[in-house]
Amino acid sequence: MAKKPDAEPAADIAIDGEAPKKSKKKLILVIGISVLLLAVLGAGGFFGYKWWMGKKAASAGGDNATEQKADAGHGETKAEGGHGDKKDEKAGAAGPEGGTELVSIPPFLVNLADPQGRRYLKLALDIEVKDKAAADALNKNMPKVKDALLLLLSSKTYDDLASLENKILLKKEIVERLTLVLGEQKVSRVYITEIVIQ
Repeated sequence: MAKKPDAEPAADIAIDGEAPKKSKKKLILVIGISVLLLAVLGAGGFFGYKWWMGKKAASAGGDNATEQKADAGHGETKAEGGHGDKKDEKAGAAGPEGGTELVSIPPFLVNLADPQGRRYLKLALDIEVKDKAAADALNKNMPKVKDALLLLLSSKTYDDLASLENKILLKKEIVERLTLVLGEQKVSRVYITEIVIQ
C-alpha cells in the first residue's frame, strides 16, 4: 500500500514571526464588525437625541399655546409675546379693516453682558399692534422703542438667551417694555424674525 504523504503544516502555526493567515482574517473581520456596530450605535444615539429634543421643544411650545387658549377662553386680553397661529398672521395682513398691524424693527446688534464681553446678539423683530393708530404711534416713538430694547438686550447674558424657554421669556419682556413706551393694549405680540448669538 501506498503511504499517504504527511499533511502539510497547519496554516495556524506562525512561521518566522509572521501572524497566521486565518488569525489576520478573523482580526480584520472583528475590527470591521466593531466599527460597523459603533457607527450604527452612534447614528441611533444621534437620531434618538434629535427626536427626544424635538419632542421636548414641541411640548414646551404646546404648553404656551394651551396657556394662550385658556386666556382667550376667560375673555381676558393679555399682552404677551408668543408665536401666533395662521389666523393671527392673516389678521395682521388685513390691516385697515380693524385687524392687527405688523411693524418691522430693523436688526439690533448689541454686546451681551457676559463677563468676558466677547459675545454679541443680533436680533430682528416684527411687532404686532392692535390697529393702524398703534402702528403709527410705534413708528413715531421709534427712538424710544430702540432705546428701551437696546437697554433690555444689552443686559442679557448668553445663558439668559440660550434656551427656548428663555427666548419666550425675552419676547414677553419685550412686550412689557413696548407697553411702557406706547401705553396699554397697543402691543399684541412680538415675533423674532432673526436671532444670532455669537
